[in-house]
Amino acid sequence: MKCVFADEQLKHAPKNFLVNGVITPTPEKPERVSYLMDALKKAGHSVERPLDYGLDHIASIHTDRYLTFLENAYERWARIPGAAKEIMPNIHPLDRSNGYPKSVVAQAGFHTTDTSAPITPDTWESSLWAAWSAIHASEMILSGERHAYALCRPPGHHATADTAGGFCYLNNTAIATQNLLKKYPKIAILDVDLHHGNGTQSIFYDLRDVLTISIHADTSRFYPFFWGYENEYGEGTGQGYNINYPLPRGSGDDPFMEKLTHALDEIDDFDADMLVIALGLDAFEGDPFAGLSITTNGYNLMAKMIAERTNTPILMVQEGGYICDELGENLISFLGGIE
Repeated sequence: MKCVFADEQLKHAPKNFLVNGVITPTPEKPERVSYLMDALKKAGHSVERPLDYGLDHIASIHTDRYLTFLENAYERWARIPGAAKEIMPNIHPLDRSNGYPKSVVAQAGFHTTDTSAPITPDTWESSLWAAWSAIHASEMILSGERHAYALCRPPGHHATADTAGGFCYLNNTAIATQNLLKKYPKIAILDVDLHHGNGTQSIFYDLRDVLTISIHADTSRFYPFFWGYENEYGEGTGQGYNINYPLPRGSGDDPFMEKLTHALDEIDDFDADMLVIALGLDAFEGDPFAGLSITTNGYNLMAKMIAERTNTPILMVQEGGYICDELGENLISFLGGIE
């Protein structure tokens, strides 16, 4: 399978995030990539460097003021006497429609939904290359490949059009999907990450040409908390084109596959001509977030079910999946089931 990655994605190296009121070392480390890349190479997959695609594709999803903020925020932040070495906001607006402040401190709160997307000197560059990796993989599909995998880091499915959050800055899955709409008029996004893809949901929430489906840990007591419920169906022309399947904490292979069967039924009914998989590997039973209990074999079964039910090209975009001994093995297990 053709895969895409750029070394610049390793530069983003935040140290901490805030969880349960405690400054904690972030699990979204550059070292994640070595587990995935080593596994790809060992399994014989070719890894290609993406092109620089500029901002046009990215700007089709994200607002101009958000992109301007991400590009320039750290330089502005660094001019504040005594400021921390990473941007982590201490205030967020309840209503983002009232006004747009000039202060970088306030803009950091405006453009982040939480305290788990710290901005470093290299966040912008790494995020660009992650997005370009997703675009490049989508271009492979547009050029005739049946399957392609984008190793995107930082991940993207929690990023909305105007905000970062949950380790995510640019929504790689959404950016690639928007590019694919040039050829494929009906696209299904299937998010199998442990966490609900609230950013992706919000971006396509009022559209009917993209069906968004997420299978994830129940958000009533799990991040991202405020989104991911079964009564979120989409709105306007997108009513009925967003589907969430929350699972009880600790659910394993069998409950997940049951929800996956329903998701694939919905994709069949939608008559999708392209499938994009937001491939989070953090639902694994040994992942540090310990939310669900999917096995390594479960990832293979999951992929085989998708491949057997899907007669369309498939683009896979890496989302979560954090450092554990089986991380690379889980990726290869999934890719092997798709091929």
